[in-house]
Amino acid sequence: MNFKVTPWEVKGKIDYDKLMNEFGIKPLPKLPKQFEENHLFRRNIIFGQRDFSRIIDAINNKQKFVMMTGLMPSGKFHLGHKIVADQIILYQSLGAKIYLAVADIEAYNSRHPNMKELQETAIKEYLTNYIALGLKPKNCDFYFQSKRSKDAKKANAYYKLAGLFARHATFNEFRAIYGELSPGKIMASLYQASDMFHPQLEEFEGQTPTAVPVGADQDPHLRIARDLGTRMKLYNFIQLSSTYNKFIQGLRNDKMSSSDPTSYIALTDSIEEATKKVKKYAFSGGQPTIDEHRKKGGNPNIDVSYQLLKVFFEPDDKKLKKIHDDYKSGKLLTSELKSILIEKLTNFLKKHHENRRKAEKEVDKFLQN
Repeated sequence: MNFKVTPWEVKGKIDYDKLMNEFGIKPLPKLPKQFEENHLFRRNIIFGQRDFSRIIDAINNKQKFVMMTGLMPSGKFHLGHKIVADQIILYQSLGAKIYLAVADIEAYNSRHPNMKELQETAIKEYLTNYIALGLKPKNCDFYFQSKRSKDAKKANAYYKLAGLFARHATFNEFRAIYGELSPGKIMASLYQASDMFHPQLEEFEGQTPTAVPVGADQDPHLRIARDLGTRMKLYNFIQLSSTYNKFIQGLRNDKMSSSDPTSYIALTDSIEEATKKVKKYAFSGGQPTIDEHRKKGGNPNIDVSYQLLKVFFEPDDKKLKKIHDDYKSGKLLTSELKSILIEKLTNFLKKHHENRRKAEKEVDKFLQN
């Protein structure tokens, strides 16, 4: 394949059909109305799944289910992170119990050896933005890998499960994903598996269908966890369900990276900063000159401004189609397309910054587990 997708590197033009075939990801089944009303599913931005029918059945039958995801507390919370946040809030609205793990042990071992700073970033950048976007404290278990719970029975059960999973893992599996091995990488994988399965322990929810939404680059981690859960006979786990979202273009037409502020728009960026980034860095699918653009038209499939409208800022399908068609025909110029995005982005950030100020007062409600 002429593209590469791993947990650490995404490059090339992604052929999602080939990716699904190589990874063994299945297309989405027929979804309940609640999902079709959500543009991420309706527009195939969330494009694949494993064992998702269990979650659909739970929703249709009004049964208990869990949505579990994690966050790496490094750098700014940007639009690339928002796609998972939007799914968290959707699942919570559908009745899911949310398990939200801060991978501070993994981050300490692999990225940033200052635990205090990692935990502060998790709260100030991630949790506060989640709350501002609509996350509610009821039915939400927000925790750090390094301090799972104030309840000793729950904490012991979580760490015990990570330890027990070690018996069912092999070095060859770890090498296939992580390449050169280190104790930190091995430990991270075992903690991830415990993060995904421990909601099903009797100390938590008991045997419960569990959905894990991820980007396709994170699927190798999920495959190891699924294999470990299958081999673990001590508990009768329900296999994990998962969905996969497409990659969100960075401003420069590569993957958004927390280490490169010119590749993303952070949700704490000022309106002036965000506007400047769009004007200066947002990759254009237009032609080199206005005359050429009028004759040949632009390519919305590679234009970052159009893609951000599609994924985040234009919920109306008819309006989005008109923007798409006008840009492709040459009727709409790149500068005009950027102006549409800037207007919608400005409205979003203005409201979000207000919500963040309110959210800062709600943080403590999520830190009592």
